[in-house]
Amino acid sequence: MPTYAYACKDCGSEFDVFQSFSEDSLTTCEGCEGTLRKKFNVGGVTFKGSGFYRTDSRSSAPAASAEATS
Repeated sequence: MPTYAYACKDCGSEFDVFQSFSEDSLTTCEGCEGTLRKKFNVGGVTFKGSGFYRTDSRSSAPAASAEATS
């Protein structure tokens, strides 16, 4: 279940909420009854290790078989 960050426009409080994709967004602050806005964060993807380049994922077997057929 994803975590969404909300901030109140009136009192400035910020909090995170676990919500499913099918749930509606929160609109009112529980503390001051003010208007909430959903904060959008950059989703980070980190690639570590080898295998992320075209040359890393290929084996040397196809090159050897191409030479044998010619």
